[in-house]
Amino acid sequence: MSRIIFLEERCKGCRLCVDACPVGIISPSGRFNHQGYEVMTAGDGCTGCASCATMCPDTAIRVFRTVRTAEGGKA
Repeated sequence: MSRIIFLEERCKGCRLCVDACPVGIISPSGRFNHQGYEVMTAGDGCTGCASCATMCPDTAIRVFRTVRTAEGGKA
């Protein structure tokens, strides 16, 4: 399954990623970074579409996609 990682010290809590996520798995975490911004978190179910990372003005999101082999299994 694909997943996303938030670089919490880069996040400014703008929540553009929350609106951009087509499966609605991103939400505020309740944690704050050293700058005082609330950082986001992601639940299960990431499709690897990278809409969140594309929308992030601070490049605070990394997307890791699941690679499928030719047989249809996970690598």
